[in-house]
Amino acid sequence: MSRLVVVSNRIADPRKTAAGGLAVALGQALEASGGLWFGWSGRIAENGAPGQGEVNRQQAGAVQLATLDLSREDHDSYYLNYSSGVLWPVLHYRLDLADFDSGGIAGYRRVNQLFAQKLKALLRPDDTIWVHDYHLIPLAAELRAMGCEQRIGFFLHVPLPPPLMLAALPEHDWLMRSLFAYDLVGFQSQTDVTHFERYASDELRAQWVGQHGWHAFGKTLQVRAFPIGIDVDEFQALGEGKDAREMFEQLRSDYARRRLLVGVERMDYSKGLPQRLKAFRTLLQNYPENQGSATLIQIASPSRESVDAYAALRAELESLSGAINGEHGELDWMPLRYIHRNVARKRLPGLYRAAAVALVTPLRDGMNLVAKEFVAAQDPADPGVLVLSRFAGAAEQMSEALLVNPYDTARTAETIQRALQMPLAERQQRHAALLQRIRAQDVHWWRESFLRALRDTQEPEKEA
Repeated sequence: MSRLVVVSNRIADPRKTAAGGLAVALGQALEASGGLWFGWSGRIAENGAPGQGEVNRQQAGAVQLATLDLSREDHDSYYLNYSSGVLWPVLHYRLDLADFDSGGIAGYRRVNQLFAQKLKALLRPDDTIWVHDYHLIPLAAELRAMGCEQRIGFFLHVPLPPPLMLAALPEHDWLMRSLFAYDLVGFQSQTDVTHFERYASDELRAQWVGQHGWHAFGKTLQVRAFPIGIDVDEFQALGEGKDAREMFEQLRSDYARRRLLVGVERMDYSKGLPQRLKAFRTLLQNYPENQGSATLIQIASPSRESVDAYAALRAELESLSGAINGEHGELDWMPLRYIHRNVARKRLPGLYRAAAVALVTPLRDGMNLVAKEFVAAQDPADPGVLVLSRFAGAAEQMSEALLVNPYDTARTAETIQRALQMPLAERQQRHAALLQRIRAQDVHWWRESFLRALRDTQEPEKEA
């Protein structure tokens, strides 16, 4: 069995209970092969030189964790300016928020070269390499340039926009061409696959070969959708824990006479938070029977607070929250509880289980695992209803949810009202179908499907 090498911007210790389902799933695969997990440590070496760094290693069971500190210049150009300031907004269809003049692409290339250089020294000839997400798109091309011939797969966790939006990226052709250094590229949804295929055909003049193959630059690349899932059993077990049960009992007691709605997100402009709060306000205005009853708990955990767009988003949410509570609140009831801090993962199943409705309404999302966690947390005898944006990758798999266009606040409010009034039999039917699918296509299915497809690719071809 070949060793699995996972490469990502940040790594996680799979032994720690705080690790999410993805870290646990990857950790299991790494444990089985005695694997290596390589990435940025999360630390900044203030006196470090650009393009340089030493590898720090530690053993986590059978898994070796290898990390690099980044210099301040590398961190700011690679992570803040290009990955967060250009790639993230463009990949989430927000050209208006991309800082195309940041000049970060040189640092992005330099850090990918640094990663490749340090990783190469740790590789074995028969390793299987799995690279994750937009921070490391050109990593395989850098490894190939250094003579690496191992199988290398790539998975993009965020959306891939249509070709015309991709073409807005400076040097987009270089970036997308670099994907052909991989043997397999995986996307979250079939929509993302379609966008890549159109770009490859129109911009790169690639030729379609076989069921999933595209040939260009002397290389055949396999491209498929692998929708990521959650560890259903792990999350349901978390729901049986002390913290989750206490959260559930507390909320059920506090809101015994209310209908509870919940939203859980990172603070990010891709999540559609202002649109969600406006839809909730419209719900209270258009359906007055919810006055004094419907309560939304919206958690927006801190994220990238140094970026101007995020500070503006926070200010907008705080203003909307105050306005909604000021307009509709009563002495014994506030319609909106807005929380701008992290909530422990072990408490989330209790929060989800207590909610009658979950609002998962991003403007654009690669997948959105909150939707799947909400379904997993429900009581099958009395399940809540999932209101899901059609622009989340999860919508392709979760058609039994109530799908909405989050830009249309009136229709979203109408759908929330439908969710609040849904009969028990319909709620049970929808939940059973959703649970069956997220269990069949869980995070372990995702991991095994991707690695099986990577193993089945042909031996890496050398560029002509």
